[in-house]
Amino acid sequence: MDWRGTWVNEYGSVVRIEDDASGRISGTFETALEESGFYGEIVPIVGVASGNCISFASVCKGKAGDMAVAYTGLLREGRLETAWHYVADDGPWWKAVITNTDTFKRRD
Repeated sequence: MDWRGTWVNEYGSVVRIEDDASGRISGTFETALEESGFYGEIVPIVGVASGNCISFASVCKGKAGDMAVAYTGLLREGRLETAWHYVADDGPWWKAVITNTDTFKRRD
């Protein structure tokens, strides 16, 4: 599977996978959601892939303090269906974690 390219989710957030050599993923992530602690940042991602499965993550310091996001997904019928976990160091633990899903489609 060639993962390289630009992937856009249903909200307009963009993952650019620049390298996928030997099953290792690298590139960037940029959220389109203004309420996200990552908004306005282009953050590096690193991860792994095998066949139609992929996992990648990023960390940075943003408006919500130190943050991490990790995506795990499966490619089906041209769509990358992902589950993600977001953690931000800006409040109590019970409020620091968000989990959800996104669908990415290859743009190029």
